[in-house]
Amino acid sequence: MGPLIRLNKFLSQAGLASRRQADELIQQGRVFLNGEAVTSLGVKIDPAVDSVEVDGRPVKPVQKFVYILLHKPPGYLVTLRDPFGRQTILELLPSFSLRVFPVGRLDAASEGLLLLTNDGELAFRLTHPRYGIRKTYVVKVKGRLESREVKRIKKGIFLDGQRVKPDKFVPLVETKRGSRYLVVIHEGRKREIRRIFQAVGAEVVELKRIKFGPLSLGKLKKGAWRYLRREEINSLKKAVGLEADPAPKTSHKEAR
Repeated sequence: MGPLIRLNKFLSQAGLASRRQADELIQQGRVFLNGEAVTSLGVKIDPAVDSVEVDGRPVKPVQKFVYILLHKPPGYLVTLRDPFGRQTILELLPSFSLRVFPVGRLDAASEGLLLLTNDGELAFRLTHPRYGIRKTYVVKVKGRLESREVKRIKKGIFLDGQRVKPDKFVPLVETKRGSRYLVVIHEGRKREIRRIFQAVGAEVVELKRIKFGPLSLGKLKKGAWRYLRREEINSLKKAVGLEADPAPKTSHKEAR
């Protein structure tokens, strides 16, 4: 027998979903362990012995990992499936033989850097508050903020009963017609940045993520994607305490 691991971690490492999404699959009754439906979270398995199925299909550990950087345009949902037929990021990507899933949130109206991978452990750590991975945004608002409003944001805004403040808040351009601000946060609350500006009466016109930890969007055009370079992958792993991979585990041709 091998070491036991949590079922959601196994599904994540298998490239099927993030740990959060894996828990949702379990709660929906779609995951079977040794022929029986799993009814509770926190179940541990022995991958060397136990049989796991999702929607009737066997789940095996992923041997090859894929890491993709996408410049998400506004108007696309960060999901791989939408029951209402709305535009999703899947429409911007080619068909991969290996399933990838988005890491973290970026609301439909926002644009910018989105990471997709089938490396479940890396995805989990990049989005867990414990690791404090910073995300950097450029925010355009109508008009300009008064100095007292800037001070209030820097001091912290109460959202859902908790004080939330950016790690960094820097005015870039300020005019009566419109202004831009650089905002750095490490938390992942839903629509956090929009709600921070809304709390001081500012209307966000554009919100663009330009960095995710050490990873930068660079000059990648809207709607375009590319594979991460080996040094970029290793920098992400280093940021969350994972061992760097000295050699690629998959080629571009194999991933398609």
